[in-house]
Amino acid sequence: MAIETLTVTEDHNDSRVDVFITRVMPEAIPSRMFIKRLLEDGRVTLNGQKVRPRDKVRTGDTVVVDIHLDDYPDDRIKPEDVGLNIIYEDDDIIALNKPSGMSVHPASGNYGGTLVNALVHHFGKLSDVNGERRPGIVHRLDKETSGIILVAKTNMAHARLARQFEKHTIEKKYVALVEGEIQFEEGRIDAEIGRHAKFHDMRRVSPQGEGKAAITYYTVIKRSPKITSVALFPETGRTHQLRLHMRHIGHPVLGDEKYGKKSSFSRLALHAQAIFFEHPITKLPMELSVPVPPEFLPYL
Repeated sequence: MAIETLTVTEDHNDSRVDVFITRVMPEAIPSRMFIKRLLEDGRVTLNGQKVRPRDKVRTGDTVVVDIHLDDYPDDRIKPEDVGLNIIYEDDDIIALNKPSGMSVHPASGNYGGTLVNALVHHFGKLSDVNGERRPGIVHRLDKETSGIILVAKTNMAHARLARQFEKHTIEKKYVALVEGEIQFEEGRIDAEIGRHAKFHDMRRVSPQGEGKAAITYYTVIKRSPKITSVALFPETGRTHQLRLHMRHIGHPVLGDEKYGKKSSFSRLALHAQAIFFEHPITKLPMELSVPVPPEFLPYL
């Protein structure tokens, strides 16, 4: 722990306070995100008053920084030589088949072994649109969900892919194993999704008008005793959408410890099998797919 008292000189007049701290204390500050957390926790004052990242400093101002390095993990991504299953790569984008059990990016309590750690090791420079903790990450998959994920090498590719996701022009196909035998061959699930009232890492199906719109289409692939394999086509991309929607119609995904029964399968039985999109630079239509995990095959 250390308390640093800084005086703003003419060289830094009219700078944002977070930029000022970064420039004056480059060796002590791991990242801009670290400064943001200090500011949010009230551990930075400007002339004795709490301050926001965007607030400006003036010549002669006094900035006090109360640094507790042990309270915050190092926000710099550590490159790790973790194997990647790359299915497509060019100068602008990468497509990978992510295994079940791998987190996409570091988060609280999980700072290593993620897809981002592996990406930084293998590729170095990627897009930084989403900040230094999520280089190249345009969209995500839940930790226990396997399958295709797109990564942007450049900011231009990132921005254009993000626009496609925003406009819902990117189509994704998932394969899932769910509890019970679904009655209809195909269907449409329209149920809003909102935050869980008690658990921050969960979501819930919300009453009309209280959540965000969420739509999923499904097609039955095969019915087995007490299990149905389905193809799922999300029109929207809400957190845990497919898992919540299948539970909503009475058929939770097998192995789902949040919304079903973890013991019902060896893993979360949800796999992003295919994706259809427009290449962000060449504008050519792209269709990429990966095999279904072998543990799914007896039910397909």
